[in-house]
Amino acid sequence: MKRLFICVVGLIVTATMWSRTFDMKQLGADPRGMESCTRLINQTIEKAFSEGGGTLYFPAGTYLTATIQMKSNITLYLESGATLRFSDRFEDYLPFVTVRWEGTVMNTLSPLIYAKGADNLTITGRGTLDGNGFKWWAWEKETRELIKRNGGKLPSLNKLQQMWVEANENLEISDYYKPSLERRMFRPPFIQFYECANVLIENVKIINSPFWTINPAFCDNVTVHGVTINNPSKDPKGPNTDGINPSSCRNVRISDCFISVGDDCITIKSGRDADGRKYGKACENITITNCVMLSGHGGVVIGSEMSGGVRRVTISNCVFDGTDSGIRLKSSRGRGGVVEELRVDNIVMKNIQRNAFIFDLFYDKESKTEPVSERTPVFRNIHLSNITGSDIKQIGYIKGIEEMPVQDLSFSNMNMKAEIGFIVDMAEDIHFDNVDFSSQTGSPWQFSKCKQIILNNVRSKYPADQQAIITFDDVDNAIINGCFQMIPVKEFYKANNSRIIEGNNYWKKESSNEPEL
Repeated sequence: MKRLFICVVGLIVTATMWSRTFDMKQLGADPRGMESCTRLINQTIEKAFSEGGGTLYFPAGTYLTATIQMKSNITLYLESGATLRFSDRFEDYLPFVTVRWEGTVMNTLSPLIYAKGADNLTITGRGTLDGNGFKWWAWEKETRELIKRNGGKLPSLNKLQQMWVEANENLEISDYYKPSLERRMFRPPFIQFYECANVLIENVKIINSPFWTINPAFCDNVTVHGVTINNPSKDPKGPNTDGINPSSCRNVRISDCFISVGDDCITIKSGRDADGRKYGKACENITITNCVMLSGHGGVVIGSEMSGGVRRVTISNCVFDGTDSGIRLKSSRGRGGVVEELRVDNIVMKNIQRNAFIFDLFYDKESKTEPVSERTPVFRNIHLSNITGSDIKQIGYIKGIEEMPVQDLSFSNMNMKAEIGFIVDMAEDIHFDNVDFSSQTGSPWQFSKCKQIILNNVRSKYPADQQAIITFDDVDNAIINGCFQMIPVKEFYKANNSRIIEGNNYWKKESSNEPEL
């Protein structure tokens, strides 16, 4: 009995210690947003950390701060009506820290909220995190224009740019990426937890990020739930303000989020080129569900920084409305890495400005054919089902490379209407089952340089005039089976230098009452 009493008391003491709350307004934080709270916030985090953990509570008000350095067992709680507004003074994000920036590990300005090697990190509440990114965006635009006017080089370096050069002397980068690093100073991600575990970000609203918004790197067990992210896509546009970008993380759950940004809404990454392969850590065991994506370059994107590989990903129950693309996978020669075991299900797309689906291994259009090696990217074992889409520019495309076709993709139970159809080039083992693609111009399906194509029960409800439903050019072994095209067409398929096998089909030709069997 005595031993039990001691255990119970120990549990109570531990719970009390971990749940200690620090009211930041009572501690002296200015709720008018006039005086910086940076030192007070970080001192309070250090105190809570030294006592085993705690919660920093921000009641309604606006609190001005710069870098927040999180520690283990720390919670930031923003009450409804509370806003943490971050400084737009670049020097406030010194000293440099280690981050993974666009897939490359470097020493650079600190993210707005940062932790390294910490455990049990939480950001919660109904308040707002405001990255105040306008000055960062203007600097990015001006610097890019300056480099362009000066023949691809900076004419001189400012203090922060010179510091970056000295802090990254041995940085390993590819020739392809060197022009991107010419800026020598880089906008910080809003939130980057680096080599951390047990991360929870929930319910808060995040706006005006300087760069990528939620960007955990090398983390395990990350949950992002019920978060609203709003970075402007115009007037002014927040460039590269991706929503949620896990990089080389495992066991990530993203759910019930609303995202409208100036770049990709959700992107899964794992490092860039040789630097990414050096760390060799995949992004894996990722679930994305019940999210709504509005403006953005892509709904859910994988790559192009995927040198460590991406595997075991599910995307379900999402709406993409107004994004440039829906599901997009992108990589290129030199990047390496394997994307595999991807499942996409129960998606609705509308007002897609470019492509509903992209699977592109030729993202670097200047690359040349090379022998298969660790530099060769791979897309395989990817399956999509139960997807509808309308008001779309193009259904999409698959683009492999000569030495590595895109492999083992399936599309089932789909209904898509677009201006342009689905174009497949250099791919193998591609399967369509119970799919209705309609395009206003051209054929809904166009295959070239492909092998092992199966089209089972495919059709077009709104075929374009004088166009075949399917075209084959240099295709080895395509099977058309169980297809019932009730709307008359000039010809169901057209083949050039291709081997086609038919079975159990029915389609009606234009100007004829007789079906072709």
